[in-house]
Amino acid sequence: MSERPTVYLTRDIPQAGRDALEDHCEVVVWPDAVEPSHETLIERVADLEADGLFCTVADTVDATVMDASESLRAIGTMSVGYDHIDLEAARAREITVGHTPGVLAETTADLGWALLMAGARRTVEAHTRVRDGDWESWGPTVLLGRDIHEATLGVVGLGRIGTEFAKRAAGFDMDVVYSHTSPNEAAERELAEYGIDATYCSLEDVLERSDFVSLHVPLLEDTHHLLGEDELRRMDDEAILVNTARGEIVDTDALVQALESGWIRHAALDVSNPEPLPADHQLLDHAPESLTISPHIGSASMATRSEMAVMTAENILAGLRGSELPHSAFDDADLS
Repeated sequence: MSERPTVYLTRDIPQAGRDALEDHCEVVVWPDAVEPSHETLIERVADLEADGLFCTVADTVDATVMDASESLRAIGTMSVGYDHIDLEAARAREITVGHTPGVLAETTADLGWALLMAGARRTVEAHTRVRDGDWESWGPTVLLGRDIHEATLGVVGLGRIGTEFAKRAAGFDMDVVYSHTSPNEAAERELAEYGIDATYCSLEDVLERSDFVSLHVPLLEDTHHLLGEDELRRMDDEAILVNTARGEIVDTDALVQALESGWIRHAALDVSNPEPLPADHQLLDHAPESLTISPHIGSASMATRSEMAVMTAENILAGLRGSELPHSAFDDADLS
C-alpha cells in the first residue's frame, strides 16, 4: 500500500486490533457506545471515502453502504457470523469480506454455561432479592431451582460452539442428546474423550427429552424461527432454554407466550430479536423470575475479543493489499 488507506471502525475495539491497523492505515472510530444508525454508517463511509470498514454483527452492511464509497474494497466483521453483510453485493463489487471463525467457541460455551446455571439455580433472582432487602433465602420453599447434575442436556447444532458447550456437561454427569443436519461423528468421538456418549436425535426428540436445551445453529433461512410455538410446546414444562446463537432462531412472540403460559420454566438468553431489546419489551416482564438475559456478550473475554480484533484487522489489511484473506467469509458461504 503506497498511500495510507482509511479504515472506518463502527465501534471502539481492543488496542491490539487498533495497533495492527494504525501501523498501515488512517483509522477513524465511531465514538459512541451504541453502533451508528444505518443512515449514519452510510454517511460516514461516504464522507471518509473509506477504503476499509471494520464492523460488528450490529451493523447492517448492504449495497447502500458499499456504494457510499467508491474506494471501499475491504470489509471485516468482528464476528463468526456474517449474515448482516450482503455477500452477493460485496462479491459483485469485488469487495473482500473477512470474519473471525474458530476463535470464540470456548468463550461462548463458557457464557452459555453461566446462563444455564443462573437460570437453573435462580442466581439473578436471588441477587435481586438480596439487593432489595428481601432476605428470606433459607425458607424451605424459597428460590427452589433445578439440579444440573445427572440431568439431560440437549444441544441443537453440534458444531464448534455446540461441541465445546457439550464438553462441559462432563463435569455434571449429564446425558447429552443432540440434533444436527446429520450425525456428527467427529464431534461424537471428541466428546467420547471426555466420557460423554452423545446421542444423535431429531430436533423433536431433543426438545422432548431434555431438561436443558441449548441452541448453537447459525442463522440461515431454514433456522429462522427454528423454535416456534409448536417446538416450545414440545419441551418439558420444567425445561430451561439457552440461546447464545442468534435471536432470530427463536420466535420471540412464541417465547413470550411460553413464559406466560408455563410451557417452559426459564429462558436464559445472550441474544434476542429484536436486538437491542427495548427496555419496555414484554419479554423483559419475565425477568428475573423466568428470564435471564445478557446483551450479546458470548465472546466478551479480554483475550478472545483482542484476538478477534486482530483477526479482523488482518483480514482488512489483506483485502486492502489485494492478498488472500486469512479468513474469508466467501470461503464458508454458499453463494451458488
